[in-house]
Amino acid sequence: MTALAWLRNDLRLHDNPALHAAAALQQGVVAVYVHCDAYVTRFPIAPARLDFVRRHLRLLTSALARHHIALRVLRVAQAAEIAPALARLAQELGISHCFFNAEYPLDELTRDQQVHQLLRAQGVTVKRCHDRVVLPPGKVRNEAGAPYKVFTPYKRKWLQLASLLPLRPLEEPAPQVALPCPPASAQDIDRLFEGHTLRDLDALWPAGETVAQARLQRFISQDLDRYQTQRDLPAVAGTSGLSPYLAIGALSPRQALAAVLSRTGGDWNANPGVSTWVSELIWREFYQHLVVDYPQVCMHRAMQVHTEAFPWRQAPEDFALWREGRTGIPIIDAAMRQLNATGWMHNRLRMLVAMFLSKNLQIDWRWGERYFMEQLIDGDFAANNGGWQWSASTGTDAAPYFRIFNPVTQSQRFDPQGQFIREWVPELAGLNDKAIHAPHLAPSGPPPGYPVPMVDLGASRKATIALFASLGQAQVAGPVVQENSLSDTGPTPHRPG
Repeated sequence: MTALAWLRNDLRLHDNPALHAAAALQQGVVAVYVHCDAYVTRFPIAPARLDFVRRHLRLLTSALARHHIALRVLRVAQAAEIAPALARLAQELGISHCFFNAEYPLDELTRDQQVHQLLRAQGVTVKRCHDRVVLPPGKVRNEAGAPYKVFTPYKRKWLQLASLLPLRPLEEPAPQVALPCPPASAQDIDRLFEGHTLRDLDALWPAGETVAQARLQRFISQDLDRYQTQRDLPAVAGTSGLSPYLAIGALSPRQALAAVLSRTGGDWNANPGVSTWVSELIWREFYQHLVVDYPQVCMHRAMQVHTEAFPWRQAPEDFALWREGRTGIPIIDAAMRQLNATGWMHNRLRMLVAMFLSKNLQIDWRWGERYFMEQLIDGDFAANNGGWQWSASTGTDAAPYFRIFNPVTQSQRFDPQGQFIREWVPELAGLNDKAIHAPHLAPSGPPPGYPVPMVDLGASRKATIALFASLGQAQVAGPVVQENSLSDTGPTPHRPG
């Protein structure tokens, strides 16, 4: 009998709980990756991310083959076809066990339940593991047993619980008995994505688990200690650059945290750089938990239900100006042009452009959320949705609707010499360090061809605050419990598999 490891956003050999559990049976392992065409349109996936996955699969096929694990690939048109396709493969290969790592958004949970039920009906033992989080959803609760609604108390509880765990990444799977099952060829993998628009950004984002590990180690050894002081400076390479690898699972959060603790001798708070980066990793986990505790966010709804009454503007022309980086606000335009050119945007700037769209232009945050997923190579539903709802004050935030960043003062603070703006908005490169942040206020006005601001920042801020205030201060809706019959597996009750 053979074990099946169903790979999704966990494209790595090391610290892969599902793959490790399948290999531990020593019955022979086949891995499978399923591409669903409908997911690309229903849940927008950036062409850069699709190609990133394609390139990773090519490398992963060879890595698995060295362990006598064949990677099979399947393509289906609709999500409803995934479970039958896996069931047919299980029958073909004589599968006795199927392992996969959990995904938490509502549609993915439904898909996994369908697969679980169909395989169980065929006599296959199905086990779900956890790899996208260190602490699975439901583990981090307040004293009343309820989920946290804001980050800071969640972080305190998370650190309390996580500090009790060994956080040792799993080794690569043991070599398996070779099976008469040919792996997918490079052409097989490429055919998964035929008909989809792909964008090869290999020069900026090279593929592979080895590359992800090398970037992690370089960041930990060279830039971690300075992270707190450099992470908000868009002109400086002060962030880790690991988000694309975390998004598709070429790197696990446990691997990232283990590297930090190895560097600091187990001290989560060795210095401000360490504690700040650990906080960013916990933010990612917080958002994964929120999609389970507040599943309405998976259905294009606000986490704070009362904010659904906000009168968002339907303004496609203004949205196009924002999308193309032609707003007349230099830091906003530079950020959007960076996104469009590289498939990535600096984290501080993600907050700025999201607040500008939702609070200065009063355009529905869901428009921006979708556009980001259409462009980002590191697009992750939970993190992207959580960040947009935080910025729009429809989600989790300790300081709600009145938090509205002024992009000009933010630009002056975090890009004081305008280096980032000059790189991405070259028509402003000739302005001095003061005028470049607000060229419409310079004595000579903006250079020819560069627009004046499309909105008055002060007036729009006041109008948005008034609109939010009129909605009242209703409490965030309570959690909706999602019942499912999926089995979890892990070596101990405290350390997720």
